[in-house]
Amino acid sequence: MSEETPRPPRRKRYSGKNPRRFEDKYKEHDPARYGETVAKVIASGKTPAGTHIPIMVAECLDALTLEAGMTGVDATLGYGGHALKILEHISPDGKLVGLDVDPLELPKTEARLRGSGYGADRFEAMRSNYAGISKALSQCGLAGVDFVFADLGCSSMQFDDPSRGFSFKSAGPLDMRMNPHRGLPAADWLAKVNPEKLEIALQENADEPRAESIALALAGKIFPNTLALASAIRRSIHVSDEDERELTVRRVFQAVRIAVNEEFAALDAFLRALPNCLNSGARAAILTFHSGEDRRVKQFMKAGLRDGIYSAMSDGPIVAGPEERRLNPRSSAAKLRWVTRT
Repeated sequence: MSEETPRPPRRKRYSGKNPRRFEDKYKEHDPARYGETVAKVIASGKTPAGTHIPIMVAECLDALTLEAGMTGVDATLGYGGHALKILEHISPDGKLVGLDVDPLELPKTEARLRGSGYGADRFEAMRSNYAGISKALSQCGLAGVDFVFADLGCSSMQFDDPSRGFSFKSAGPLDMRMNPHRGLPAADWLAKVNPEKLEIALQENADEPRAESIALALAGKIFPNTLALASAIRRSIHVSDEDERELTVRRVFQAVRIAVNEEFAALDAFLRALPNCLNSGARAAILTFHSGEDRRVKQFMKAGLRDGIYSAMSDGPIVAGPEERRLNPRSSAAKLRWVTRT
């Protein structure tokens, strides 16, 4: 008697009509097979699990003034949404170098772009923080490029995956590292930091008005997961407005994430290196998502314009239109600025 064909394992069951947990959203994790479900999620103003919806794509492409045959850098590759559109505009002979510090997401994005038909002669992925852009270009044999694009902050894949610890929507390890193989996770950083240093981080990284009292409540404490930290933040503030309380929690998470990843130090290094990476007449366009980032970008660009390093700069920040803000709420905080190399 022939052996029976083994049955495939049954899908894990969940309560309710739709799965709530990130790992249970199997349809959203397989957009090629469940395109209709993914389209419904996007239409509802949400980001499908494990993906990232690129922000202000048309505005970014316009800012970069792309032409066929150009060579450039996407300094924050992420999910590759912007990179794919850039590659379409510089084809058939252009080349894009994509940098990303995240060792978990970079191979997935490289595979997606390879699957879209871009070989090593047209697209090169490198694991690097954008602060190391000069070294990355040197390794590629490039003295300068025709454009540089950077989309700062975290991607939706990082925010939505509980195992990365960036969000307090569900319990997860208090990590927050963009490269989980380097540096201290957020739990260890908070356990070691003193109140004075944490207060400064809350003020400089998130403009937190209650920095002093929150720092006294959190510094040197041990938190087992993201929900425990969120609860401690709520207990440390005395406000009746629930929306304001949740805004405070988001600001604290933002401030800790920036400190853990040393994001401002990396951004400053990137902005200092940027002029020497641009060919004459080349464009750089940078998307920011909070005031600390935008202030730095604006100040560096204005200083470069004043010193003759740049010949032109965007007239104030460019923001997402009302329809994009409705469909993708994460675009609401975005500000785009560009400069042209002298």
